[in-house]
Order: sequence, then structure tokens, then C-alpha cells
Amino acid sequence: MSIQNWSEDIIVVDLPGEPHIGDEITATIDSLNFDACSDVILDFSSVSVITSSSIAKLLKLRKILVRNERTLIFCGLQPRTLNVFRLTGLIDVFKVMDDKMMALATLRLSQCLV
Repeated sequence: MSIQNWSEDIIVVDLPGEPHIGDEITATIDSLNFDACSDVILDFSSVSVITSSSIAKLLKLRKILVRNERTLIFCGLQPRTLNVFRLTGLIDVFKVMDDKMMALATLRLSQCLV
């Protein structure tokens, strides 16, 4: 499992490629225990293709986090995967950063401002 507790309130997940990405997203949802007290960064560096089933799970994860006023950030999107999010219009639904360090820095900065 590639779910890492980066800090007390940030989870970083290195997603595997299909067909295992859906299982990893489900494990991430389960690890939140539905109280979602952590922000989540999903690293797509190893993902070249994404299925509609995995997208549905990402939307479920987002819904849980939004309901609990937490942040979900995607990073490391490969061009093909990024294009899927653009074509479906979901690029505007999810927060996307270039890499994991930028995503971590963004979350840390937002925590300092609160």
C-alpha cells in the first residue's frame, strides 16, 4: 500500500497504474474513516490510463473531503491522464499541481494562513 501519513493532517498516496488504482483510492477512503481530518495528495506519476470506475471513486473521495472542509490535490498527472480530466471537464473540479513537493508546500502555506 502506498498511503503515507506525511504529517498529522496530510496523507500522500502514490497511485499505481490501472487496474490497481481503484483499489488504492478505496483504501484511501477507508483510511480516512469517514471523518476526513486530513488533506489528501494523490500522486499520479505512475498512472498513464484511468478508467471511469476510478474517476467515480475519485469523485467519492472528493465529496468526503469537501464535506469535511479538507483539500484534495492531484499531482504528477501524465499528459494522457491530464487530457482525460480536461475532456471530461473534471480538470476544473479537482485541484492539480505539477509535483508532490509543490502540493505539500501549498497545503503547508494554506495551513499557516488559517
